[in-house]
Amino acid sequence: MRKEIEFLGKIFKNPIIPASGTFGFGYEFSEFYDINILGSISLKGTTLLPRYGNPLPRIAECPNGLINAIGLQNPGVDKVISCELVKLDKVYKDQVIANVGGHSVSDYVETVKKFNDIDKVFAIELNISCPNVKGGGMAFGVDPIIASNVVREVKKVSKKPIIVKLSPNVTNIVEMAKAVEAAGADAISLINTMVGMRFDLKTARPIISVKKGGYSGKGIYPVALRMIYEVYEAVNIPLIGMGGVSSAYDVIEMMYAGASLVMVGSENLINPYACKEIIDSLDKVMEELKITDLESIIGKAHDYE
Repeated sequence: MRKEIEFLGKIFKNPIIPASGTFGFGYEFSEFYDINILGSISLKGTTLLPRYGNPLPRIAECPNGLINAIGLQNPGVDKVISCELVKLDKVYKDQVIANVGGHSVSDYVETVKKFNDIDKVFAIELNISCPNVKGGGMAFGVDPIIASNVVREVKKVSKKPIIVKLSPNVTNIVEMAKAVEAAGADAISLINTMVGMRFDLKTARPIISVKKGGYSGKGIYPVALRMIYEVYEAVNIPLIGMGGVSSAYDVIEMMYAGASLVMVGSENLINPYACKEIIDSLDKVMEELKITDLESIIGKAHDYE
């Protein structure tokens, strides 16, 4: 059975990638299993300068998922390159995807430039769900004009393929996808977290210190499938699917909708062996569904319109 996927000119041994923010910088999970079985790794979100993130508490459990408002906590791009990637290279031999965040266009541009000559990094995933400090706190990813601008400026300086991670917190996901494609995006990953809240029943106060956070987990899976399906029909660049994936069956379904690769997010926080178990079960699920080549099923759901 063939599990290899060609994506932006690179052959991935399988489509399974831990999603950014749910797998640290990767090497931490090598204590649990050989992470070289992974198709790739999307690194923890990285910014130009170190960030502590939001005050505690910043995690709240939910039915079928969780809410987080970590706030891009990371040591900054220079430390990621000089320390985190060095540690990762000792236990993971393939290339990875660097996830980049920022609060201004110049933040994104300068951070992306730092990764240009790093061979370990295959591509850049732009997290455009960050608030734009010059746009009154509006996230880059909810306005097609603002999103297009950051993608266009990053493309001018990047030597790596650019994957744009789309937020589901928009009226029209297709409009956003077409806008970033027109601005030069090489691929799209979707979906990022939805916005949610939880309250303390004893005090009526929001559990999260900054009140709202990103809801992820199994509860958003049907929404992710719908958005992947719609975007696949609207653009001519490849997609990475994510949002509530917890099994090999979920992976197949996302690929039917149009995803070439599939990221596993919150499930890693619940079960550190999640990606390994999904990869281990792929052969059995492929045999059950009479699939001999994973690449051949990408977008299969669109054959029945």
